[in-house]
Amino acid sequence: MSLKRRTVSSQLAVGPIDTGFSLKDKIYDSLKAAITSMNIYADDAELRLDERRLSEQLSISRTPVREALARLEQEGLVEIVPRRGVYIVRKTKAEILEMLTVWAALESMSARLITLNSSDLEIASLRTLLSSYSTGQVKDHIDEYSEDNINFHQAILRMSGNQLIFDTAENLFIHMRSIRARTIGENDRAKRSIVDHLEIVEALEARNTLRAEQLVREHTLNLAKHVDTHVGYLD
Repeated sequence: MSLKRRTVSSQLAVGPIDTGFSLKDKIYDSLKAAITSMNIYADDAELRLDERRLSEQLSISRTPVREALARLEQEGLVEIVPRRGVYIVRKTKAEILEMLTVWAALESMSARLITLNSSDLEIASLRTLLSSYSTGQVKDHIDEYSEDNINFHQAILRMSGNQLIFDTAENLFIHMRSIRARTIGENDRAKRSIVDHLEIVEALEARNTLRAEQLVREHTLNLAKHVDTHVGYLD
């Protein structure tokens, strides 16, 4: 099967937006989406945001851009440093480990809810995210798998049917996305990830609630162990 190359960019990518009644929300949504799609932990990540450049890219004045950045600062996505500029926030290793613990709790509860409430067809849809890969050839398509790996975890949260769980996880998503993208190629993690995902899907299909919870939780906690032991670029 031919696989289309997809990557998580380390640069901010925004474009012109249509002006209208909800201009402020559109600017905020555009900037947040661009930041969330970045790999902010890449070595060459562009963390400084320039108001003038952003206003040019969005084809709007600087005032609504400044207002959107202030809103993003309230959410902890950016930091506005007087006389220096605006910077996308990266977390310390300790903070990332705490986030992974919270993510493990949210996703394991999502797995429980899926076994109790989701249809067989919904659960089967998770297999489509794995069908293009085998443990033997995943290294040849690491960028594609990295993106589908992230989509797999997002799908579990979404399928929980609990909007508060999904919204809470969404606040962690920029960091979880970047850390997963940065680490998936390390220490054969991609190969192990495929095995774990297949076991998770099998437990969900069998409606084995306790096993599904355990597998999902351990999968994320194993990532936390990897970060704690092998990741030095967060210090």
